[in-house]
Amino acid sequence: MTESQGAWADYVAAAQRLDAVRRAASTAAGAQAATVSAARQELALVRARLAPQRARLVQDLGVPEQALLPHPAERALAAQGVAAGPEAILATLRQARGTADAADAAMVPSNATPWRPWARNLLVYGPFAAAVLIVQIVLYLIAPSGSVPTYALLCGLSMPVLAFGLGWLTIGFVYGGGSAKVDRTPIVGAIACLTPVLLTCMGVGLLAFIR
Repeated sequence: MTESQGAWADYVAAAQRLDAVRRAASTAAGAQAATVSAARQELALVRARLAPQRARLVQDLGVPEQALLPHPAERALAAQGVAAGPEAILATLRQARGTADAADAAMVPSNATPWRPWARNLLVYGPFAAAVLIVQIVLYLIAPSGSVPTYALLCGLSMPVLAFGLGWLTIGFVYGGGSAKVDRTPIVGAIACLTPVLLTCMGVGLLAFIR
């Protein structure tokens, strides 16, 4: 091999090595760019998830703004994760989004709307009030025609009070037990338990008017 041919072979080998390095660098740069783009998208998703959670904690639950700020140790740990490169940042952001999902699941256990106290308690007072109405109707039906016996009047006055007391105790037994005080909504209970008396009086008065 002549000297010119050897130089040409060295040139071709060097060019091939340079092209291989260029291709590897281009592939690495493309992969890094894709990782950076994915990390930016993940960061946008995390911010979108954290904003409503922060608002709910501050506005609805009364958590102080200062309590939501990161501590120095948490900032240092985050800085170490950022210094590790785009892939580590992407992994950290994905982990943060998973934590946000878990927080949503913890704050909202289900999609069902929670019962308001008055509606919940009405499910307790209602059956007792219905029992009062049934008993009053039975007493009226078995009473002599044209008269209301004394025991019917006593039952009409005492049974709503008894129904209210039983509803009050039942609500405390079913929904109590925690540190928070149970809202028994006494006004709703009183209205529910007195409604059978009003219905019975209206029915008796209507029948007397018809006769």
